[in-house]
Amino acid sequence: MYLFKRKDELERHLTTARNEGKHIGFVPTMGALHRGHISLINAAKENSDLVVCSIFVNPTQFNDPKDFEKYPVTIDQDVQMLTEAGCDVLFLPSVQEMYPDGLTAKMHYDFGTLETILEGAARPGHFQGVGQVVHQLLNLVQPDKLFMGQKDLQQCLVINRLLKIIHSQVELVICPTIRENDGLAMSSRNLRLNPAERVNALHLYQGLSYIKHHFKKDSLKDLKEKAVKDLKDSGFEVDYVELISILEDGSVIFPENAGTTPLYAVVAAREISSGVRLIDNMQL
Repeated sequence: MYLFKRKDELERHLTTARNEGKHIGFVPTMGALHRGHISLINAAKENSDLVVCSIFVNPTQFNDPKDFEKYPVTIDQDVQMLTEAGCDVLFLPSVQEMYPDGLTAKMHYDFGTLETILEGAARPGHFQGVGQVVHQLLNLVQPDKLFMGQKDLQQCLVINRLLKIIHSQVELVICPTIRENDGLAMSSRNLRLNPAERVNALHLYQGLSYIKHHFKKDSLKDLKEKAVKDLKDSGFEVDYVELISILEDGSVIFPENAGTTPLYAVVAAREISSGVRLIDNMQL
């Protein structure tokens, strides 16, 4: 596996690959890799000639500076995992390399209502930071396909909108959420949970599962209220529990009944004892 820390070195390597007719698959990450990330690498390997992974903890997408400071960094382990998975190229830039002129945004992206609901409402400015860094990375890598995980469902919708804004021909491939054996969605933030908090985090998955098995017979309003109450009773601060439907244009609506498809249950809550914020979703 080739490892590059500078943009110009990466660009030279990938220009050679493209000139050889290779199709490039790209997996952007913030490190602290787990099997969910490796599933994206595997999907990229199956659908590309050359797989590029980036690891960059992007400061512009953290609306809470403490969250940025505490984000887990496991570079040595990450490199080993990527090597064993057969990744071809790792891009590992510094903040200075990605933002040589400072962190001030050079443009504003019109993500519409995606930026004002759910994660957008809970984390002001978050998706502008995501757009800022992904736009840069796409310009650098120029992939044919971009691989992302469904666990970050709203982020996937935002990136789909970004591709349209910048008139990109890159194909976005959304891969299924990878879960632990007990159902907990794999997340880099899980590393910050002690064993008791890790068990408590299962309440997100259990709440989604309950909604999935009851949404055809119980009212959506009652299901949401039950999930919120159960999470609060279990020691969580709840940002939202919602049921959403995604339209063909990538926008989101909040249906009042179960007749709208496809329907997703989405949740975000902070485990109070650890301070770790977790998100998850499930198609119903």
